[in-house]
Amino acid sequence: MNAITPRITIDGEDMDFIEGQYESPGNLGSASLTFQLPLTYAGDKKLWNKEVLFYFNKQDSSPMFRGWIRRTKVDLNQVEVFAQDALSYAVKDGGTSIAQLHLSEHDNLDGLSASAAIKEAIKRCKLSDKLGILGNTSPVVSSVRPPYRGTIQLLELIKSLLSKAVLNTSTIPRPNIARLIDNGNKSLLLIELQADLDTAPIVHSYTELNNILSINIVNRRLPSVVIVNGKGGVAGTFSHDTAISAFDRNYLTITNDSLESPAECRDFAQKLFKANEAVQYEYGIETLEGSYLVENDVIRIETDDPKFAGNFRVIGKKINFSPSSFSIGLNINRKPPTLAEYISSRDN
Repeated sequence: MNAITPRITIDGEDMDFIEGQYESPGNLGSASLTFQLPLTYAGDKKLWNKEVLFYFNKQDSSPMFRGWIRRTKVDLNQVEVFAQDALSYAVKDGGTSIAQLHLSEHDNLDGLSASAAIKEAIKRCKLSDKLGILGNTSPVVSSVRPPYRGTIQLLELIKSLLSKAVLNTSTIPRPNIARLIDNGNKSLLLIELQADLDTAPIVHSYTELNNILSINIVNRRLPSVVIVNGKGGVAGTFSHDTAISAFDRNYLTITNDSLESPAECRDFAQKLFKANEAVQYEYGIETLEGSYLVENDVIRIETDDPKFAGNFRVIGKKINFSPSSFSIGLNINRKPPTLAEYISSRDN
């Protein structure tokens, strides 16, 4: 096993942990850190809501994980600690209360850019001390159409605002994503374009012979009917009879306010289908390399079967570690950048 010097702190105090697991699901899911402490240390301490930092190597300037303790489990020999990051305040498994805000005709986010609206929403949810924001959507979009009203969950608002922004200047449209980064002092929600597999730099390369311990390949179901809603109520549908025969009717519905006619909507729908048709495989790999890869990084996979080889985006990561060893699991895909990635869960 590879040797490392991981570090875990609770409220700034270094912990003599036994072993642990870091997991980041991506797609605006909350990352978690689970680790075990000796009962002699943690058995009589109140650990709930304490800040936890995890450094993959103790010399790192910024933590791989910043979160807060959600629960502990005590047995005869040790205490298991479970912590989640700042996004946990906006998801169901973060606790009994989910961050939300109420918007009305007199108190709203109208007229703000997506970035400014998200920043204001975070402030109204009283999370500014835990979560900041960096960057803006490309292209910049407004929170006006449609206006947001009523009680809205913070995470759903963020996903909705991101879904409005799509860069449609190339053959395959590219949406915007958001992911957590850490500046050494605070968690920041970074907004950026989803990586283009053809042009983004390759961060790391893997082969079955050299640095892949195991590999799992999933053949995804393709959307056979694509419905695109444009500006002002226009819409267009593209369906593929052969795909319907092979995969049944799998619907993909998206909204793109930059499209102003049914013909533009149908053309956009056809682009999305062709992009999905070309790249329908997802990988899960176990490896000892790539600990610092993050969501949206592009890596290269080489296999004996050329249809499985190519460039992939990192979408999630899991690291099992002890004070002296580690193993890494990566979730990667080369799904085309459709808006459905952030309108719904990874469901294709």
